[in-house]
Amino acid sequence: MSSKTSEEIFQHLQNIVDFGKNVMKEFLGENYVHCGEVVQLPLDFVKQLCLKIQCERPESRCDKDLDTLSGYALCLPNLARLQTYRFAEHRPILCVEIKPKCGFIPFSSDVTHEMKHKVCRYCMHQHLKVATGKWKQISKYCPLDLYSGNKQRMYFALKSLLQEAQNNLKIFKNGELIYGCKDARSPVADWSELAHHLKPFFFPSNGLASGPHCTRAVIRELVRVITRVLLSGSDKGRAGALRSGPGLRGPPVCEASPFSRSLRCQGKNTPERSGLPKGCLLYKTLQVQMLDLLDIEGLYPLYRRVERYLEEFPEQRKTLQIDGPYDEAFYQRLLDLSTEDDGTVAFALTKVQQYRVAMTAKDCSIMIALSPCLQDASSDQRPIVPSSRSRFAFSVSVLDLDLKPYESIPHQYKLDGKIVNYYLKTVHAKDATVMSTRFKESEDCTLVLHKV
Repeated sequence: MSSKTSEEIFQHLQNIVDFGKNVMKEFLGENYVHCGEVVQLPLDFVKQLCLKIQCERPESRCDKDLDTLSGYALCLPNLARLQTYRFAEHRPILCVEIKPKCGFIPFSSDVTHEMKHKVCRYCMHQHLKVATGKWKQISKYCPLDLYSGNKQRMYFALKSLLQEAQNNLKIFKNGELIYGCKDARSPVADWSELAHHLKPFFFPSNGLASGPHCTRAVIRELVRVITRVLLSGSDKGRAGALRSGPGLRGPPVCEASPFSRSLRCQGKNTPERSGLPKGCLLYKTLQVQMLDLLDIEGLYPLYRRVERYLEEFPEQRKTLQIDGPYDEAFYQRLLDLSTEDDGTVAFALTKVQQYRVAMTAKDCSIMIALSPCLQDASSDQRPIVPSSRSRFAFSVSVLDLDLKPYESIPHQYKLDGKIVNYYLKTVHAKDATVMSTRFKESEDCTLVLHKV
């Protein structure tokens, strides 16, 4: 951002606020989305702040310079605290941050690799990330399990995230990070240490001994409470405006999900999605993700059409609202779910903007803040979630909602090809070899029948 003027940086930040207010708040509901405001800060304070937080930043982010020159910043609430009510500071707060990623398998006929209709993007990408050294091992987490609405599958998904958090799960206690993975060099997840932190929240009377049994009991309580919170909610939002469109198309199960695979090995079918309640945040997030109607393979030629038009008429970039303003008119155009290409730039632009919004929803994070209820709090109107031995007031928020850049589309197109090709070349080829070996072995078999 250092190459931009202060005015450009102010406008960029204001666009983030407007996009949250006029688009994501409309789709997801106002209780979940906190837009913040643009503020001006003394440059000396900004420089001191940058120096102070540098050692706290993950190594993978340290190559990104912080803006110390414009004096503008985005002021947002601390989402590791409860957002619904003001609490005394001494009340302990637990916060779980989940980055659920894309919860559906592409349904577009523009997809050229059949494998993309069977295995989700997250599960495929895991293999490339481990091969390139980003993570040590492949996670058992599959987003389709979490978005299924089936409690058995959701429990498995959340436990898998706890086992291999990568950058998809973090847990904070009173605002301090107590659990999460920064990069491939992070130590292996320590459930016993996590259970030690969580035990006072879930078993306040301390009637549980320590040891593996205690650890499992605490983790089980955490997973159940998170699932209940994720399935709760009645904040209206207008994601319903999208229901007439894509709906829940595509297969309900990812073939690479370890949950599905283990059931197949036992000769059982995976429980299909029970369906998410329409008021819950996961349902709304999934609806926005499904604005990716054509998949990147169908979208990229439309992006090229817009690019050719802008090369010829560069002054039209502002009119097309590529860089904002993200207003009511921008939002209304996102509701056009037609996929019949009439060859116009207008059609191409609508699909490009929908794709950018969908990608934003695929990469957002959900923050769940939990605080134990006091004994006399039964008359309060706060949203409450029960656990076995306690009750929690909770709030749910979404963050990382700045619109994905128009310029990132070519990168997404190349990355998609790289992910799929690597998966086909390694994993799928290996599976095919195993299958063909089985058939060869079976050709040499002799079946001997004994009298019983």
